[in-house]
Amino acid sequence: MNPVPLRLKKDQERRLLAGHAWVYSNEVDIAATPLADLAPGQPVELIAHRGRWLGHGYANPHSLICARLVSRRRGQPLGAALLVQRIRAALTLRERLYAQPYYRLVHGEGDGLPGLVVDRYGDLLAVQLTTAGMDRLKPLVVAALEQVLRPTRIVLRNDTAVRALEGLDQGIDWVLGEDPGEITLSEGGVQFAIAPGSGQKTGWFFDQADNRLAQRRFGRAGRVLDVCCWLGAWGLGAAASGADAVTFVDSADSALAGVTLNAERNGLAARIDTLHGDAFEVLRALRDDGARFERVILDPPAFIKRRKDEREGTRAYERLNRLGLALLEPGGLLITSSCSFHLSRDAFLRTVQAAARRNDQELQLLLAGAQGPDHPVHPAIPETAYLKTLFLRALPGPGGAQDD
Repeated sequence: MNPVPLRLKKDQERRLLAGHAWVYSNEVDIAATPLADLAPGQPVELIAHRGRWLGHGYANPHSLICARLVSRRRGQPLGAALLVQRIRAALTLRERLYAQPYYRLVHGEGDGLPGLVVDRYGDLLAVQLTTAGMDRLKPLVVAALEQVLRPTRIVLRNDTAVRALEGLDQGIDWVLGEDPGEITLSEGGVQFAIAPGSGQKTGWFFDQADNRLAQRRFGRAGRVLDVCCWLGAWGLGAAASGADAVTFVDSADSALAGVTLNAERNGLAARIDTLHGDAFEVLRALRDDGARFERVILDPPAFIKRRKDEREGTRAYERLNRLGLALLEPGGLLITSSCSFHLSRDAFLRTVQAAARRNDQELQLLLAGAQGPDHPVHPAIPETAYLKTLFLRALPGPGGAQDD
């Protein structure tokens, strides 16, 4: 499909000229170029109000982000050659960073390919096409990945809810090879069984890998609590580093079963126990029972998925952190995360601080982590810097929430 012009209103090109890659529907001059005439995923050439050519991209008239810029060079349109070039550039970076081929290979806008996420598990690639524009390019994406990496398996993990915002169907499709079921991944010397064809996201959360390894800097913890644990990557890492006992909390039975199997696989089963239930309810019960831990890890799903959820979601982060802090031994370490890109790092830190003050606790911020370098941040798109992980010490003194 040949690109069509998409003209912006007066002065609406400023963000694109500053490096941003998104166009919102209210920025388009619909009198000159009606959005309603475009098909979802339509290739476009973005044009400023006075006619300045801005770049190649694709559009979706049914989405708030109605267009995404992909290339700023006239001679580099959206197509097979561009996909191969960008994927090769992404691979070059990862091969410099990682000794083993287990990482996020393509991270959307951070790698110049908005709408495309690729996680690599050796010769298996798990792919997410999250926009209509990238979904339209599916055959070219698969061909480019085969050309650059020569994988033996490719699964399209198009079961992510964000596709609904683009009017796309959801599903899982093995387009190369067959589903191997579980595969094994090693992180920090700990072996984990994961399922790229059925697990959360694409089976693993590579974005937290550096932060999980960073907890070793703070020494051995006696008792550890890992909340929203999924397959136990945080807590089993702590156990492998010498923790006496680790309690894992998750609302999914399948996640806790995975924790147990991974603990057995690494000879750590004698040092773990699991609690099934809602994180808030489990933490309240532990608090009421007088439980205490030397390390509390909070890694919940995003509480703020839309801007309008910011107030309620921020309160949820404060409640969760207040409950977690109430379970810390004096001098204990809180490791707390937010993957809500609508919540800035400073706002998240203020939220955790507010939770501590409600508990009459004092905190020290020891380390502020972010997503790993295989999840590169686009400097002009703050939304791509979504992950915040804070390592905080609770100073000895009074504290302990009783109400929430």
